[in-house]
Amino acid sequence: MPILWQTRRQTLDLSLHGAIMGVLNVTPDSFSDGGLFATPGQACTHALKMISEGADIIDVGGESTRPGAPVISENEELARVIPVIQEIRQHSDALISIDTSKARVAEAAVAAGADIINDITALSGDPAMPEVARTTGAGIVLMHMQGSPQTMQISPHYGDVVTEVRDFLRQRFEAAVACGIDPMRMALDPGIGFGKTPAHNRQLLRDCASFAIADRPVLIGVSRKSFLGHIVKSEDPADRFWPGVALTSLCREMGARIFRVHDPRPHREALRMTEAILHAG
Repeated sequence: MPILWQTRRQTLDLSLHGAIMGVLNVTPDSFSDGGLFATPGQACTHALKMISEGADIIDVGGESTRPGAPVISENEELARVIPVIQEIRQHSDALISIDTSKARVAEAAVAAGADIINDITALSGDPAMPEVARTTGAGIVLMHMQGSPQTMQISPHYGDVVTEVRDFLRQRFEAAVACGIDPMRMALDPGIGFGKTPAHNRQLLRDCASFAIADRPVLIGVSRKSFLGHIVKSEDPADRFWPGVALTSLCREMGARIFRVHDPRPHREALRMTEAILHAG
């Protein structure tokens, strides 16, 4: 069965080759790159660099979702992301994703040129978001999170993390379909690091293939996250780099198809090498 993901302007065939989603945080306080791309020009330059290094999608985020991050207003988020999306679109035809849980921001971002809505609340954080998702024709990423960025890492707990995350994603997928959203437009993200302990993250990654509900592509985002340092027993963020690349290869072997990363080139090389072996002959 082919694995297709329909976005606003393009349908991605992920059957044989996975996609790299490059992270572009236009925030002052994101955990690894806050403040580095504060102007539209700086952000666009970095986006074009990531595209040249193999990013298929640029994921633009204007509100930090690190643990404990403060909530910002719609107007502030719009002021951060819309000029960046417009600038990228002037220079590239690459797919653009808007990382937001606010319907007004998502709608404006699509109007400015975005193709995908990446919502950490799986369309449940803003009551207007399902209708925006339906009417814009954008691709949709439904992600699992326990709690909110402000509370998610305060003693996260589950009876069975894999079953509970899978059930949540199935429920949100079915709710989106009931709202009139084409199933082919949806991808599913178990939300590594969003309300999970390092042990929960390991269990979810081990069973990542089980989140491909209705043959929808699974998105994995582990790049630079703190649980990588926990596993390799290092507090130096630089030591999270190669473990993240290793997980791109492993998760692709297990069935994931979209990889949200900060450094596209090594992840793409690991992805293509793994695919060459998987499809040899």
